Amino acid sequence: MINIVLFGKPGAGKGTQAEFLKEKYKLTHLSTGDIFRFNLKNDTDLGKKARVFMDNGELVPCELTTEMLIDEVNKHLDSNGFLFDGYPRTINQAEALDKFLPTIGSSVTATIALEADDEILVARLLERGKTSGRVDDQDEEKIRVRYQEYNEKTAPLIGYYKEQNKFHAVNGIGTIEEITERLTSVIDNL
Repeated sequence: MINIVLFGKPGAGKGTQAEFLKEKYKLTHLSTGDIFRFNLKNDTDLGKKARVFMDNGELVPCELTTEMLIDEVNKHLDSNGFLFDGYPRTINQAEALDKFLPTIGSSVTATIALEADDEILVARLLERGKTSGRVDDQDEEKIRVRYQEYNEKTAPLIGYYKEQNKFHAVNGIGTIEEITERLTSVIDNL
């Protein structure tokens, strides 16, 4: 089983690349955004719990996010592996994932970060915001707040995974095909 954690700042191309990688390696793509939307839309027990926090304008606690992710992994235990997109976002979540995966006889194989200059990513998101309908992609100030949150909470994962020799940085600038080629080169050499 191969398990890849794909991360990078908003606009780095994670979603686009995840589509190619899941097909090429026959992985189950687990996007926390999709998992949240599913649980909320279907009013699951976990969705109801999350809604309480969201309705109060609070962030959903890491423990609940982890619970949703584990629930989704358990639905796909026959998978060749998982492509984690948007999880983990914090050291606590990474530790929770490292604690959970061995219970299904697995572990994180590698983490791959799509790296790009903030100014290029801001321009990408503002362009995406013209067609995506996502309000958070249409306001430069909100985009920069998201980057600040990434730098504070998610960037420390780099050191966490470097200590485990599981971190790989990939240049996220270029054509979709060029970036896909860089990613597959890393994965093929694991």
